[in-house]
Amino acid sequence: MAHQRQVVRRHVASWARWLHIYLSMVSFAILFFFAVTGLTLNHAEYFSAEPRVAQLKGTVELNWVKAEDAAVNKLAVVEHLRQAHGIRGALSDFRLDDAQASVSFKGPGYAADAFINRETGEYELTETRSGFVAIINDLHKGRDSGRIWSWLIDASAVLMSLVSLTGLVLIWFVKRRRLSGLLLAAMCGVACYLIYLFLIP
Repeated sequence: MAHQRQVVRRHVASWARWLHIYLSMVSFAILFFFAVTGLTLNHAEYFSAEPRVAQLKGTVELNWVKAEDAAVNKLAVVEHLRQAHGIRGALSDFRLDDAQASVSFKGPGYAADAFINRETGEYELTETRSGFVAIINDLHKGRDSGRIWSWLIDASAVLMSLVSLTGLVLIWFVKRRRLSGLLLAAMCGVACYLIYLFLIP
């Protein structure tokens, strides 16, 4: 019975070590990304730059926007704005009122808003590009980054959790370091809680 327990322990330790090493390698890039962007977010005053704002004008086909609301050719309007001005980002809003159509595009570190006169087809477009740091900060937060990036954030969270858990399993099998390792982990957890409890307004 004791021999079987030893065999099981060795298998668990071996699998935990294998998982810890390879999960760490798989998640290295994304972990590094979130670590760096954690700093850029926490110290935005040092890393932020003035956004570049462009004011643009143009005209769309009048029959695209002058029709009844249900007949407005939204696809043609959106594609025209993209092709005419190199707009990127996802379409986030397309609103209509009696006199005006407003079209908004959003992406990480990016925004574009067009206001179209439905009587003349003329529009004014404001495009805001906030720079590289704003892009990676928005990616860190998952803001305006789409469903695929949201899935990647979920996957990275699962990977990081597994790396942490397999590390905890591994320390359990290192007898000389088990107590000190677990105590250090517990002390760090308690320290974070105490900081939150007493030092956070």
